[in-house]
Amino acid sequence: MEKPEEISSSRMFGGYNRRFKHFSPTLGCSMTFSIYFPPTLQSQKIPVLYWLSGLTCTDENFIMKSGAQRAASAEMIALVAPDTSPRGLNIDGEADSWDFGVGAGFYLNATEEKWKNWRMYDYVVKELPKLLDENFKQLDTSKASIFGHSMGGHGALTIFLKNLDKYKSVSAFSPIVNPINCPWGQKAFSNYLGGDKLDWEVYDATCLIAKYNKFSSQILIDQGEDDKFLKDQLLSHNFVEASKRVNAPVALRMQPGYDHSYYFIATFIDDHVHHHARELRPAL
Repeated sequence: MEKPEEISSSRMFGGYNRRFKHFSPTLGCSMTFSIYFPPTLQSQKIPVLYWLSGLTCTDENFIMKSGAQRAASAEMIALVAPDTSPRGLNIDGEADSWDFGVGAGFYLNATEEKWKNWRMYDYVVKELPKLLDENFKQLDTSKASIFGHSMGGHGALTIFLKNLDKYKSVSAFSPIVNPINCPWGQKAFSNYLGGDKLDWEVYDATCLIAKYNKFSSQILIDQGEDDKFLKDQLLSHNFVEASKRVNAPVALRMQPGYDHSYYFIATFIDDHVHHHARELRPAL
Protein backbone atom coordinates (compact mmCIF):
# COMPACT_ATOMS: atom_id res chain seq x y z
CA MET A 1 0.00 0.00 0.00
CA GLU A 2 1.30 3.44 -0.95
CA LYS A 3 2.78 5.50 1.88
CA PRO A 4 0.66 8.63 2.51
CA GLU A 5 2.22 12.00 1.74
CA GLU A 6 1.90 14.78 4.32
CA ILE A 7 0.52 17.94 2.73
CA SER A 8 0.08 20.21 5.77
CA SER A 9 0.81 20.41 9.50
CA SER A 10 -0.36 22.90 12.16
CA ARG A 11 0.21 22.89 15.91
CA MET A 12 -2.86 22.97 18.16
CA PHE A 13 -3.34 22.37 21.90
CA GLY A 14 0.16 20.93 22.16
CA GLY A 15 -0.42 18.43 19.36
CA TYR A 16 -0.60 18.63 15.58
CA ASN A 17 -3.25 18.69 12.89
CA ARG A 18 -1.73 16.84 9.95
CA ARG A 19 -3.27 16.29 6.53
CA PHE A 20 -2.26 13.53 4.12
CA LYS A 21 -2.99 12.30 0.63
CA HIS A 22 -2.59 8.82 -0.82
CA PHE A 23 -3.85 6.62 -3.63
CA SER A 24 -6.72 4.41 -2.51
CA PRO A 25 -6.89 0.98 -4.20
CA THR A 26 -10.40 0.57 -2.74
CA LEU A 27 -11.75 3.71 -4.40
CA GLY A 28 -9.43 3.92 -7.40
CA CYS A 29 -8.45 7.53 -6.84
CA SER A 30 -6.32 9.85 -4.73
CA MET A 31 -7.81 10.58 -1.31
CA THR A 32 -7.07 12.96 1.54
CA PHE A 33 -7.51 12.44 5.28
CA SER A 34 -6.69 14.47 8.38
CA ILE A 35 -5.33 13.36 11.75
CA TYR A 36 -5.06 15.29 14.99
CA PHE A 37 -2.16 13.84 16.99
CA PRO A 38 -2.41 14.78 20.70
CA PRO A 39 0.72 15.48 22.74
CA THR A 40 1.99 12.19 24.18
CA LEU A 41 5.22 10.48 25.09
CA GLN A 42 6.86 8.63 22.21
CA SER A 43 6.36 5.31 23.97
CA GLN A 44 2.59 5.81 24.35
CA LYS A 45 0.14 4.22 21.93
CA ILE A 46 -2.77 6.52 21.09
CA PRO A 47 -6.39 5.33 20.71
CA VAL A 48 -8.18 6.41 17.55
CA LEU A 49 -11.50 8.23 17.23
CA TYR A 50 -12.80 8.34 13.64
CA TRP A 51 -14.99 11.25 12.53
CA LEU A 52 -17.28 10.90 9.49
CA SER A 53 -18.52 14.15 7.98
CA GLY A 54 -21.77 14.98 6.24
CA LEU A 55 -22.98 15.91 2.78
CA THR A 56 -20.75 18.33 0.79
CA CYS A 57 -17.94 18.11 3.38
CA THR A 58 -14.30 17.09 3.02
CA ASP A 59 -11.87 15.84 5.67
CA GLU A 60 -11.14 19.46 6.64
CA ASN A 61 -14.55 20.70 7.84
CA PHE A 62 -14.43 18.90 11.18
CA ILE A 63 -10.76 19.64 11.81
CA MET A 64 -11.21 23.36 11.13
CA LYS A 65 -14.63 23.99 12.71
CA SER A 66 -15.41 21.58 15.54
CA GLY A 67 -12.81 22.50 18.17
CA ALA A 68 -12.61 18.82 19.14
CA GLN A 69 -8.84 19.01 19.46
CA ARG A 70 -8.99 20.61 22.92
CA ALA A 71 -10.76 17.61 24.46
CA ALA A 72 -8.80 15.13 22.33
CA SER A 73 -5.55 16.65 23.59
CA ALA A 74 -6.69 16.36 27.20
CA GLU A 75 -7.87 12.77 26.71
CA MET A 76 -4.82 11.78 24.62
CA ILE A 77 -6.94 10.51 21.72
CA ALA A 78 -6.16 10.87 18.01
CA LEU A 79 -8.88 12.22 15.72
CA VAL A 80 -8.98 10.73 12.22
CA ALA A 81 -11.18 12.38 9.59
CA PRO A 82 -11.45 10.83 6.11
CA ASP A 83 -13.05 12.50 3.09
CA THR A 84 -16.70 11.81 2.29
CA SER A 85 -16.47 10.24 -1.20
CA PRO A 86 -14.15 9.36 -4.07
CA ARG A 87 -13.02 12.40 -6.08
CA GLY A 88 -11.61 13.03 -9.53
CA LEU A 89 -13.05 9.94 -11.23
CA ASN A 90 -15.13 12.06 -13.63
CA ILE A 91 -18.14 9.76 -13.56
CA ASP A 92 -21.01 11.22 -15.59
CA GLY A 93 -23.35 12.99 -13.19
CA GLU A 94 -21.08 12.72 -10.15
CA ALA A 95 -21.24 16.46 -9.43
CA ASP A 96 -24.73 17.28 -10.71
CA SER A 97 -26.29 17.59 -7.23
CA TRP A 98 -25.02 18.39 -3.76
CA ASP A 99 -26.68 15.42 -2.07
CA PHE A 100 -25.44 12.65 -4.36
CA GLY A 101 -22.11 11.67 -5.94
CA VAL A 102 -19.05 13.73 -5.02
CA GLY A 103 -19.16 14.65 -1.33
CA ALA A 104 -22.00 12.19 -0.75
CA GLY A 105 -20.57 8.69 -0.46
CA PHE A 106 -23.01 7.65 2.29
CA TYR A 107 -20.39 5.25 3.74
CA LEU A 108 -21.69 2.25 1.80
CA ASN A 109 -20.36 -0.08 -0.90
CA ALA A 110 -22.21 0.68 -4.11
CA THR A 111 -23.36 -2.31 -6.14
CA GLU A 112 -24.52 -0.52 -9.29
CA GLU A 113 -21.83 -0.74 -12.00
CA LYS A 114 -21.69 2.99 -12.72
CA TRP A 115 -20.86 3.74 -9.09
CA LYS A 116 -18.62 0.74 -8.42
CA ASN A 117 -15.84 2.98 -7.06
CA TRP A 118 -18.14 4.37 -4.36
CA ARG A 119 -16.94 1.99 -1.64
CA MET A 120 -16.61 4.29 1.35
CA TYR A 121 -17.68 1.53 3.74
CA ASP A 122 -14.66 -0.61 2.84
CA TYR A 123 -12.42 2.44 2.78
CA VAL A 124 -13.36 3.47 6.34
CA VAL A 125 -13.64 -0.01 7.87
CA LYS A 126 -10.77 -1.81 6.11
CA GLU A 127 -8.35 0.30 4.07
CA LEU A 128 -7.91 3.33 6.32
CA PRO A 129 -7.21 1.38 9.56
CA LYS A 130 -4.67 -0.75 7.68
CA LEU A 131 -3.03 2.38 6.28
CA LEU A 132 -2.82 3.87 9.78
CA ASP A 133 -1.35 0.64 11.20
CA GLU A 134 1.36 0.51 8.57
CA ASN A 135 2.38 4.17 8.64
CA PHE A 136 1.64 5.63 12.08
CA LYS A 137 3.04 3.27 14.68
CA GLN A 138 2.04 5.59 17.54
CA LEU A 139 -1.64 4.92 16.79
CA ASP A 140 -3.44 1.95 18.32
CA THR A 141 -6.24 1.09 15.88
CA SER A 142 -7.26 -1.88 18.04
CA LYS A 143 -8.68 0.77 20.40
CA ALA A 144 -11.03 2.67 18.12
CA SER A 145 -14.36 4.46 18.30
CA ILE A 146 -16.40 6.30 15.69
CA PHE A 147 -18.71 9.31 15.46
CA GLY A 148 -20.07 11.67 12.83
CA HIS A 149 -22.58 14.26 11.66
CA SER A 150 -25.68 13.93 9.47
CA MET A 151 -24.67 11.59 6.60
CA GLY A 152 -21.58 10.87 8.71
CA GLY A 153 -23.76 10.13 11.72
CA HIS A 154 -25.55 7.58 9.54
CA GLY A 155 -22.15 6.15 8.59
CA ALA A 156 -20.90 6.00 12.16
CA LEU A 157 -24.02 4.26 13.48
CA THR A 158 -24.21 1.68 10.70
CA ILE A 159 -20.49 0.93 10.73
CA PHE A 160 -20.53 0.49 14.51
CA LEU A 161 -23.60 -1.76 14.47
CA LYS A 162 -22.11 -3.92 11.72
CA ASN A 163 -18.67 -4.14 13.37
CA LEU A 164 -19.08 -4.42 17.13
CA ASP A 165 -15.70 -6.17 17.33
CA LYS A 166 -13.86 -3.19 15.79
CA TYR A 167 -15.21 -0.17 17.69
CA LYS A 168 -15.55 0.51 21.41
CA SER A 169 -18.27 3.15 21.12
CA VAL A 170 -20.30 5.35 18.78
CA SER A 171 -22.00 8.74 18.87
CA ALA A 172 -23.59 11.09 16.37
CA PHE A 173 -24.79 14.61 15.75
CA SER A 174 -28.02 14.99 13.75
CA PRO A 175 -27.65 11.57 12.08
CA ILE A 176 -29.69 10.31 9.14
CA VAL A 177 -30.91 7.30 11.09
CA ASN A 178 -33.56 5.87 8.75
CA PRO A 179 -32.35 6.60 5.20
CA ILE A 180 -34.68 4.09 3.52
CA ASN A 181 -37.53 6.38 4.58
CA CYS A 182 -36.12 9.83 3.76
CA PRO A 183 -35.48 11.65 0.46
CA TRP A 184 -31.68 11.88 0.88
CA GLY A 185 -31.38 8.19 1.57
CA GLN A 186 -33.83 7.08 -1.10
CA LYS A 187 -31.99 9.10 -3.76
CA ALA A 188 -28.58 7.76 -2.75
CA PHE A 189 -29.58 4.16 -2.13
CA SER A 190 -31.60 3.74 -5.33
CA ASN A 191 -28.64 4.98 -7.39
CA TYR A 192 -25.84 3.25 -5.47
CA LEU A 193 -27.59 0.01 -4.53
CA GLY A 194 -30.37 -0.48 -7.09
CA GLY A 195 -34.09 -0.95 -6.66
CA ASP A 196 -34.27 -3.83 -4.16
CA LYS A 197 -35.05 -2.19 -0.83
CA LEU A 198 -33.91 -5.25 1.09
CA ASP A 199 -30.39 -4.32 -0.06
CA TRP A 200 -30.86 -0.88 1.47
CA GLU A 201 -31.62 -2.16 4.97
CA VAL A 202 -28.02 -3.26 5.64
CA TYR A 203 -27.07 0.44 5.60
CA ASP A 204 -29.98 1.71 7.69
CA ALA A 205 -29.30 2.22 11.40
CA THR A 206 -32.97 1.83 12.37
CA CYS A 207 -33.14 -1.54 10.61
CA LEU A 208 -29.82 -2.62 12.15
CA ILE A 209 -30.68 -1.66 15.74
CA ALA A 210 -33.85 -3.77 15.43
CA LYS A 211 -31.51 -6.79 15.17
CA TYR A 212 -29.70 -5.63 18.31
CA ASN A 213 -26.68 -7.70 19.26
CA LYS A 214 -25.66 -6.74 22.78
CA PHE A 215 -22.98 -4.08 23.27
CA SER A 216 -22.01 -2.43 26.52
CA SER A 217 -21.43 1.21 25.56
CA GLN A 218 -24.34 3.63 25.26
CA ILE A 219 -25.05 5.22 21.88
CA LEU A 220 -25.06 9.01 22.32
CA ILE A 221 -26.99 11.18 19.86
CA ASP A 222 -27.32 14.97 20.00
CA GLN A 223 -30.05 16.52 17.86
CA GLY A 224 -30.95 20.20 17.54
CA GLU A 225 -34.66 20.91 17.97
CA ASP A 226 -34.45 23.74 15.41
CA ASP A 227 -32.74 21.58 12.78
CA LYS A 228 -34.66 22.19 9.54
CA PHE A 229 -33.89 18.64 8.36
CA LEU A 230 -35.18 16.88 11.48
CA LYS A 231 -38.76 16.13 10.42
CA ASP A 232 -38.24 14.98 6.82
CA GLN A 233 -34.65 13.72 6.59
CA LEU A 234 -33.18 12.75 9.96
CA LEU A 235 -36.12 10.95 11.63
CA SER A 236 -34.27 10.61 14.94
CA HIS A 237 -37.22 9.21 16.84
CA ASN A 238 -37.57 6.25 14.48
CA PHE A 239 -34.18 5.02 15.68
CA VAL A 240 -34.99 5.65 19.32
CA GLU A 241 -38.30 3.80 19.09
CA ALA A 242 -36.62 0.83 17.39
CA SER A 243 -33.94 0.77 20.09
CA LYS A 244 -36.53 0.80 22.87
CA ARG A 245 -38.23 -2.26 21.41
CA VAL A 246 -35.02 -4.27 21.82
CA ASN A 247 -33.73 -2.52 25.00
CA ALA A 248 -30.62 -1.18 23.24
CA PRO A 249 -28.76 1.53 25.19
CA VAL A 250 -29.45 4.77 23.28
CA ALA A 251 -29.47 8.32 24.65
CA LEU A 252 -31.06 10.95 22.36
CA ARG A 253 -30.50 14.48 23.66
CA MET A 254 -32.80 17.00 22.02
CA GLN A 255 -31.08 20.39 22.25
CA PRO A 256 -33.47 23.41 22.25
CA GLY A 257 -32.62 26.22 19.85
CA TYR A 258 -29.83 24.40 17.97
CA ASP A 259 -29.74 23.75 14.25
CA HIS A 260 -27.76 21.47 11.88
CA SER A 261 -24.55 23.51 11.78
CA TYR A 262 -21.02 23.24 13.13
CA TYR A 263 -21.97 25.84 15.76
CA PHE A 264 -24.16 23.08 17.22
CA ILE A 265 -21.41 20.48 16.88
CA ALA A 266 -18.80 22.74 18.51
CA THR A 267 -21.12 23.37 21.47
CA PHE A 268 -21.38 19.70 22.44
CA ILE A 269 -18.26 18.16 20.91
CA ASP A 270 -16.42 17.88 24.24
CA ASP A 271 -19.20 15.69 25.61
CA HIS A 272 -18.75 13.31 22.70
CA VAL A 273 -14.96 13.10 22.99
CA HIS A 274 -15.28 12.39 26.72
CA HIS A 275 -18.00 9.81 25.99
CA HIS A 276 -15.57 7.92 23.77
CA ALA A 277 -12.62 8.41 26.10
CA ARG A 278 -14.44 6.47 28.81
CA GLU A 279 -14.44 3.44 26.49
CA LEU A 280 -11.05 3.98 24.85
CA ARG A 281 -9.19 4.74 28.07
CA PRO A 282 -11.28 3.06 30.79
CA ALA A 283 -8.41 2.91 33.28
CA LEU A 284 -7.87 6.69 33.33
